[in-house]
Amino acid sequence: MAVFKVLVIGDPILREKANPVTKINPALGRLLNDMAETMYANSGVGLAGPQVGVLKRVIVVDTGDGLYQLVNPEITSAEGAETDREGCLSIPGVWGEVTRAAKVKVRALNPRGETVEIDAQGLFARALQHEIDHLDGILFVDRAVKTVRVGG
Repeated sequence: MAVFKVLVIGDPILREKANPVTKINPALGRLLNDMAETMYANSGVGLAGPQVGVLKRVIVVDTGDGLYQLVNPEITSAEGAETDREGCLSIPGVWGEVTRAAKVKVRALNPRGETVEIDAQGLFARALQHEIDHLDGILFVDRAVKTVRVGG
C-alpha cells in the first residue's frame, strides 16, 4: 500500500468534476486501499479521489465505526439541517461552520461492485456529504458561513 500526497487548495484538480467509475477491478481496489491508508496517515475521517489527484468518483470514510470504501456514491435523500465545524485535509489550518443535511441516504458500489445503501446521520452524514462534494469540485469553504484560521 502507499500513502499519496494530498493536494491542497489552489490546485486546479480540486475544482474539477470527477468521472464515474466504469470498471471494477483490482486496480480500483488498490486505489481505495491506498486512499484509506492516506486518510489514516493524515488523521482524516474522509478522502475523495480528487484530493489525491485521481479524477474518479471514489471516496473513503471512517468516522470511528469502520471503513467505508464507496464507488460512484450519490445522495438519494436528505433531511433536516445541522450547522457544525468542518475541516479538510486539502485546506490545512482552516475550520469552517457549514450547514449540511442532518440525515442522508447514499447509494454506491462497494469495491466488489455490489450496490450498497447507507443511512447516515451525525458526523457520518456530514463526512459523506463533504466527500461527495469533493467529487463535484466543491470545497467546504464554498459552503461555510464562517471560516477561522487555526494554528501557525
